[in-house]
Amino acid sequence: MNTGELVELGQQLRVDSVRAAGAAGSGHPTSSMSAADLMAVLLANHFRYDFDRPEHPGNDRFVLSKGHASPLLYSAYKAAGAVDDEELLTFRKLGSRLEGHPTPRKLPWVETATGSLGQGLPVGVGIALSGKRLDRTGYRVWVLCGDSELAEGSVWEAAEHAGHEHLDNLTAIVDVNRLGQRGPTRHGHDLDAYARRFQAFGWHTVEVDGHDVDAVDRAYGEAESTKGQPTAILARTLKGKGVADVEDREGLHGKPLKNADDAIEELGGVRDLRVQVHEPPAARLLHAVRSGHLELPRWDTGEEVATRNAYGQALTALGTGRGDVVALDGEVGDSTRSEFFAKEHPDRYFECYIAEQQMVAAAVGLAARGWVPYAATFAAFLTRAYDFVRMASISGAGINLVGSHAGVAIGQDGPSQMGLEDLAMMRAVHGSTVLYPCDANQTAHLVAEMAGLDGIRYLRTGRGESPVIYGPDEDFPIGGSKVLRFSQSDRLTVVAAGVTVHEALKAAEALEQEGIRVRVVDLYSIKPVDRATLRQAAEDTGCLLTVEDHREEGGLGDAVLDAFADGRPVPRLVRLAVRTMPGSASPEEQLHAAGIDAESIAAAGRLLVEQAIVP
Repeated sequence: MNTGELVELGQQLRVDSVRAAGAAGSGHPTSSMSAADLMAVLLANHFRYDFDRPEHPGNDRFVLSKGHASPLLYSAYKAAGAVDDEELLTFRKLGSRLEGHPTPRKLPWVETATGSLGQGLPVGVGIALSGKRLDRTGYRVWVLCGDSELAEGSVWEAAEHAGHEHLDNLTAIVDVNRLGQRGPTRHGHDLDAYARRFQAFGWHTVEVDGHDVDAVDRAYGEAESTKGQPTAILARTLKGKGVADVEDREGLHGKPLKNADDAIEELGGVRDLRVQVHEPPAARLLHAVRSGHLELPRWDTGEEVATRNAYGQALTALGTGRGDVVALDGEVGDSTRSEFFAKEHPDRYFECYIAEQQMVAAAVGLAARGWVPYAATFAAFLTRAYDFVRMASISGAGINLVGSHAGVAIGQDGPSQMGLEDLAMMRAVHGSTVLYPCDANQTAHLVAEMAGLDGIRYLRTGRGESPVIYGPDEDFPIGGSKVLRFSQSDRLTVVAAGVTVHEALKAAEALEQEGIRVRVVDLYSIKPVDRATLRQAAEDTGCLLTVEDHREEGGLGDAVLDAFADGRPVPRLVRLAVRTMPGSASPEEQLHAAGIDAESIAAAGRLLVEQAIVP
């Protein structure tokens, strides 16, 4: 498009943003109006995309990091012919695809859910990594950011990672409109302040008037021709551009225009321009879903193996059997054992350093491109990235997260390194799967099972060695459990997972010497939980004792209680969990101090059975 046509298209995007928010009675039209010219030039002259084939491997990728400016995105879809005017005016209404913040669950052209600011660029880095190192089809990744979100640390994790990886297929377009939600941003219209920051991370920067369509056009061209560096286009804009009553004024964030009809008239009225978006180049994906036979590692019963070791070996085998599996780690690969995968499949391994938000975001970006990512760090450190996990669920992203060094059983490192909240955290995520294996063969099978699941999948692994109790050919279906001890005369059921399974077995052995038969259930699938087995155990024994190397809230004990949330009587139940603040001690001392070792389980079981038979 020429200059005049681009100006008109920008005005159309403003008008349609005002109309959409007006029809909804809510939304962010002024934030959309500031970036309208930036979007118009991109859509008409630089973006290569087939809206009829969103899966086309040659398509450029666009991420609206400032997700509240969704009226602008939907107006662009209308200009491209992807949605019609009638649908545009369903914005934010029940049943509409055009939600307040865009999600790929509803729209095939959306790469990732946004709205929690500071996430679009990190996910864009993941998509660009896929394009640069894996897909190699030449597409570009364009991320439209707001200036307010540049206060988020995750943006700078992304900036450093992109600079380190020389992602010259990535362009960040920053809409510097100087106004945030409650007032001016930290740096206002000081483009150079932002430029210095991006340059420090190895980015090429271009400062531009965001309402000069010719200057914006040249800036995009400069980004496309820049080699060896990602580009940040820093565009000075005005919030509410084009309407005198709202332009560059505070206090109007997130509000439809009061005089929408007057504003539309001031902007030149309703238009119906159609943009012929450039076709993507012919391209094909180079990776195959499966490139070989899956042969998982095997261990003999009685061997002593850490489940983190089993994870690393199983993931490596999975990478050999499936060419779509990739691994990410947060600079603890020697501890999580992701380094095993790195040595065998270095082309599909991504070192994210100590930047857990970026690691999870990169996994989301890779998943959006069809890869099956496994991202690992210490279970405790995943708490830093929880908002990214939450947003990944909203995206419907299929990612595998692995938390090692869980619980007090890690020993002397102390509480800062102990994942004690991770099961609760991951169970709360919509549609998640939460797994906690107790031995090497079980771990290997669950690692493989995770690859075929939907949504967020979480696997908890341990630091110390533990005995292998299952044969290598045992099956471990998701949502299942294993009954390790059983008799018709059982008077108590102990439900455990991970490290406490071994403690439960010792306790059951000790109690049997006293004439108390104990059923032991290995609840390796924390979510979904095996309700049938738990209900049968409650019916048979009348008493349940749960034991977990985790805080009492939200973990295994709560998962067991969920099995009785349908109104049926809840069995006599005792829950053992970590209720104190641990210090530094040996793993054995830690388990005893927390009251979750074999001796503690036996004592609690003994008391529970005695109380159950009191007349």
